[in-house]
Amino acid sequence: MSTRNSLKQLLAIGLLALVSVLPSWAAEVGGVKIDEAVTVEGQPLKLNGAGVRTKFVFKVYAMGLYLTDHKTTPSDIQALAGPKRVTIVMLREVASDELAKTFVAGLNNNSNAAEKAKVSDQTQKFEKMFTTVPVVKKGDVITLDWLPATGTVSQLNGKPLGEALPDAAFYNAVLRIWLGEKPVDDALKSALLGAK
Repeated sequence: MSTRNSLKQLLAIGLLALVSVLPSWAAEVGGVKIDEAVTVEGQPLKLNGAGVRTKFVFKVYAMGLYLTDHKTTPSDIQALAGPKRVTIVMLREVASDELAKTFVAGLNNNSNAAEKAKVSDQTQKFEKMFTTVPVVKKGDVITLDWLPATGTVSQLNGKPLGEALPDAAFYNAVLRIWLGEKPVDDALKSALLGAK
């Protein structure tokens, strides 16, 4: 084998090694790099879509939705079995109780009376768990996971936030904050559904 071929092979191997250790980012939204894939309960999930929640002219948070399979409709996402993840990366500081109120308002705006009644207790616990921290700061990461054997598990910067909330109907109500008929941000809904 010639020296030239050996150098080409070494260069190719070196490039492959470099690529394998770099994080895999699928998108950059709001200046935040969003991972292409995550693992939840040992199961790989793929980024379904990512976008930015904007209120008036202010960017509030970047968000990614992770599923086992790509889905383009809210009903298909809610019906999908297996774990799911919502990742929220704060782009500005917000009082925790204010963030909780906007989440609950979005949940209520996208649920009928029967749906609200079914998850009322879990909705109150969800809102209350945000009071354990005074503010969420720029760069903080909130994850909202659906774990079929456990329920909705919320974390702030990798630390548990409140207790697990067991009902799948509650997680679907949470998803409707962004994917319902009256989403908190229409452009974000489209982005989470994988619209290009």
